[in-house]
Amino acid sequence: MRVIAPLGLAAGLLFLSSISSPDAVHAEPAMPDNLSKPVWAAPDSTIPAPQDVPYPGTMRLSVDATDNKQGIFRVEQVIPVAKAGRLTLLYPEWLPGNHAPRGEIEKLAGLEFAANGQTLEWIRDDVDVYAFHVTVPEGVSEITARFQFVSATSPSHGRIVMAPSMLNLRWHQVSLYPAGHYVRQIAVEARAKYPDGWQAASAMRPNGEKEDGYVVYRKTDYDTLIDSPVFAGAHFRTFRLTRRTHLNVVADAGKFLRVKRSHLAAHTKLVREAQALFGSRPFDRYDFLLALTEEMGGIGIEHHRSSENAVNREYFTEWDKGPGRRNLLPHEVVHSWNGKFRRPAAMWTPDFRQPMRDSLLWVYEGQTQFWGYVLGARSGMYSKQDTLDAFAAIAANMDRRVGREWRPLIDTTHDPIIAARKPKPWSSWQRSEDYYNEGLLIWLEADGIIRRESDGTKSLDDFARQFFKGRNGDYGVVTYTEADVIAALQEVQPWDWESFVRERVYAVSNEAPKEGLTLGGYQLVYTDQQTPYIAANDKRRKQMDLSHSIGLVVSNKGVVTSVIWNSPAFRAGLKAGLSISAVNGKAYSAEALRLAVEENRDKPGPIEIFAKYDDQYSNFLVDYSGGLRYPHLQKIPGQDDRTEGGIDRLLKPKTR
Repeated sequence: MRVIAPLGLAAGLLFLSSISSPDAVHAEPAMPDNLSKPVWAAPDSTIPAPQDVPYPGTMRLSVDATDNKQGIFRVEQVIPVAKAGRLTLLYPEWLPGNHAPRGEIEKLAGLEFAANGQTLEWIRDDVDVYAFHVTVPEGVSEITARFQFVSATSPSHGRIVMAPSMLNLRWHQVSLYPAGHYVRQIAVEARAKYPDGWQAASAMRPNGEKEDGYVVYRKTDYDTLIDSPVFAGAHFRTFRLTRRTHLNVVADAGKFLRVKRSHLAAHTKLVREAQALFGSRPFDRYDFLLALTEEMGGIGIEHHRSSENAVNREYFTEWDKGPGRRNLLPHEVVHSWNGKFRRPAAMWTPDFRQPMRDSLLWVYEGQTQFWGYVLGARSGMYSKQDTLDAFAAIAANMDRRVGREWRPLIDTTHDPIIAARKPKPWSSWQRSEDYYNEGLLIWLEADGIIRRESDGTKSLDDFARQFFKGRNGDYGVVTYTEADVIAALQEVQPWDWESFVRERVYAVSNEAPKEGLTLGGYQLVYTDQQTPYIAANDKRRKQMDLSHSIGLVVSNKGVVTSVIWNSPAFRAGLKAGLSISAVNGKAYSAEALRLAVEENRDKPGPIEIFAKYDDQYSNFLVDYSGGLRYPHLQKIPGQDDRTEGGIDRLLKPKTR
């Protein structure tokens, strides 16, 4: 029997069959010819490119930094001009050591220009918002810029650089410079006024007596000025470490400036070990600027002849309670050789407008991280055991960066630009600036390969001395490329270094490169006991790190701050931002969660975590029975404490 469907149904069936058929052809609707269609035109180039020629005249920069109540820097800058017409002034955008465009242009306020008593109009460039165009009238030989840098008064505004007892004057925040010239070709005389009774330190030296209450610094070039920040404070001490290096310390209160001779001896040894390692001194003098503070924001930034370092204020007074932040100064001083004197060619720029390309950060930061820990151990800033514990924690944490399955290490070198160091919801999967610590592991492996292939006659020390050695006192810049790095490794010890770099830096992988530990005589193991290093790190960060067991980190207030991708906590549905209320039916405490993880060892049931997000409560069942796990380094079986492997030799002091 033939059944004939009603016309409407048949038409509907025909339509359905046409859209479900894999062979159906879909015609895209054509754009009507009568729609408006603009044509894009590239914007005109309005900012002159930098030329390696001297800028005519010397800029005069005055900064009033006395308003430590409201955190306002008041600036007056006199800029010479050679002719009438348009002058383009730039605010520093791409900042060395930040590896990204971090100039805080939003904090520049009250900008005005004047010449011969006349106010000059200005306009911001509509493409580059860090550029200001000013029309210079006929007969004018200099213009005066006045503005304020309204610094952060709360961490929500950014890093606090001016506090009740101290300040961090960073010249790039309080100055402009003329476009069209290499910054090393722009002369400047700077002066600054600090609160009464405060003392200041910088790699720049004052030029004699004060002038109207201002400290007047010696004439220099704009590049060197930007590379020479100031720490100043009411509670201040300077310690001479060597003839050419000083440790300048500011603190929230005088009681934190109680420094023992043994503390200074370790810092002095650090400088001597660094110079012995690299075989030269790429500075005429070097100033550690160290803030012991909870008032001013933390920082660790390298400069050629100084470094900005802000750490916990008990840095000296609780020295015996663990290494704390004592790896910071070793890291930053290494940068004088690696990063400042020897610098990746793509990261050297003629001014602070040109983008920096960060693909060699695995050398710039990664090898600096490696030498920072090594010099920390050689100098006594870290004990050998603390250093081994740090290596264990680093290797284990890099193993938790499961994002390596899709994102190679080379791509993380772009993270300072991509992410601007903002918090990430799933950092173990997204990855972040892993070139620091994974770079350390890569260079540890390189050291092990050199020792193995040379029968112990050479090490990465030989590479450092060859690659970073320069003339004493030369604080210029010598650039390098990846090919230069590989060639230098090859010269120290023949090996397939090109493949090594390709595999470790450019390829994805399932685990962190831990071969350096094995080549050095150690293996990574896990036990149910924290190392003192991890315990001290948890205390300093006010957290409990259970990354290697259930896969999360919890703050002291019970807030989940991190969850490892695809860990038991992840699979249970936990995420950062949750506030834990109860564990296994009992009120939450850090100890309760720790006990729950350990007591569930080898048991079939889940760990119950009851947590709140906003106003919603949920119960999470974490399927994990492995107990507490913390990383340690252990001598490879067959060796004992008297057996010296490559890592043992690596960490031994080189100077008396």
